[in-house]
Amino acid sequence: MSTIYRLKANEIDRNFLEEIKATFGDKEIEIVVSEFDETEYLLQSEANKNRLLGAIKNVGKRKNLVEINLQDLP
Repeated sequence: MSTIYRLKANEIDRNFLEEIKATFGDKEIEIVVSEFDETEYLLQSEANKNRLLGAIKNVGKRKNLVEINLQDLP
């Protein structure tokens, strides 16, 4: 069995550890800790990378922007 938990390091507490114990019981487990970089993940796809980089250029040129008045939000 494999389970992935994604959380901030400061969210690791006794309850989280108890959840792991409850899930895996007395089985031997391996804990691997790595930093998750959303930017790296989003840039893996060439199409997504091109879209994101294009959007960044648009912001710099103030082109194709959508403006929302916060007063209009519910």
